[in-house]
Amino acid sequence: MSGYSNYAGSMGGGGGGGSYGRGGNKEVFDGKQLRRAVQRRTVDYNSSAMRWFLDRTWKNEVGEAPMPQPVYEASLDLVPPAAPIMKANPVTSVCTKFVHSSVNKPRCPINACRWTPEGKRLITGASTGEFTLWNGLAFNFETILQAHDSAVRSMIWSHNEYWMITGDHQGLIKYWQSNMNNLKAFQAHEESIRDISFAISDLKFASCSDDGVIKVWDFERVEEERTLKGHGWDVRCIDWHPILPIIASGSKDSLIKIWDAKSGKNLTTLHGHKNTIAKIKWNMNGNWLLTGSRDQLVKVFDIRTMKEFQTLRGHKREVTSMQWHPVHEDLFVSGAWDGAICYWVIGQDQPIASVTTAHQSSVWDLDWHPLGHILVSASNDHTTKFWTRNRPGDTMSDRYINTEGKEEDAASTISQPSQRP
Repeated sequence: MSGYSNYAGSMGGGGGGGSYGRGGNKEVFDGKQLRRAVQRRTVDYNSSAMRWFLDRTWKNEVGEAPMPQPVYEASLDLVPPAAPIMKANPVTSVCTKFVHSSVNKPRCPINACRWTPEGKRLITGASTGEFTLWNGLAFNFETILQAHDSAVRSMIWSHNEYWMITGDHQGLIKYWQSNMNNLKAFQAHEESIRDISFAISDLKFASCSDDGVIKVWDFERVEEERTLKGHGWDVRCIDWHPILPIIASGSKDSLIKIWDAKSGKNLTTLHGHKNTIAKIKWNMNGNWLLTGSRDQLVKVFDIRTMKEFQTLRGHKREVTSMQWHPVHEDLFVSGAWDGAICYWVIGQDQPIASVTTAHQSSVWDLDWHPLGHILVSASNDHTTKFWTRNRPGDTMSDRYINTEGKEEDAASTISQPSQRP
């Protein structure tokens, strides 16, 4: 389970009043058959978060608090990833423990997933155009709504956490409030929208599409400010720099381009991959640019030198999704076409952890909980799966991981990162 979370069972039950009866082996209440009580796993971070809040005045440095030992009793001493004792070691936030698998009744591929800014719910976008809201603690279904008329391709929250923008397969963009109230819809592109990214000020956002162009929009006026042309094929991913007015884009033409969002000029082009660029992500420090491609490689570029910083090889199929950790600057996760999920630390050539059979098909999207203790994966196999950290004393063996070597294809290995100079 989570490194600082506890399992808890919650039993469904009936209301009050009336009398109970037994119809065979089925429970009956007021003449109606009741649902069988189901025990649910939950990841409750409140107790460990409160422990950190109480102790952080005198345990605010790495050496002031002892590292939890690998025994179950140490679960009481665990704290969120933002605590200094956990923040110092990115391996403590690797989420390889399977918690729950959520599936819509109308089974369909899940193209996008995003946690709400406060972390209470998860929103998934399906190929049917529907939004599904899942509870963030018990992972049970909450509600579903028809958001788009075609497949949802991208969704992103603004930095001020007030707005969510989504794009669909028909090139339509919609504005949403946190209560899922749709305020605006407009035709942004002629073909399918592949990615959307907000500027740090939230006054602008950029969108890319299969029509081969990138458009910069004024968020409040809903007006197109400029069109960035230069890619020779479909633009599959974009990301706005966390500090500067710079946009990075990846295309089906295997090129990575850096754009000036103010002038619309192409600043530079990076030639590092040999196939379609599937995902591109800026690091929170603003210096590292992470790219994943269908050539099965993950590359890190240093924007200060405009050169490749590191090449990571670990996937056996095309890389389809990536996401930086919200707390650890040098930790990120990637998903592949074969359903594998790998965890990486910058400076290490091999993944520090992997779940090779996380999904039965391609992993289309990944998203961390705002606290960083849960990872969500959305897949083409119609499922949304929740992963969390192991508690101290937990074995690594479960339904997706086999550490005894009986099924090497379903193995997940974790190694401590070596000390970097």
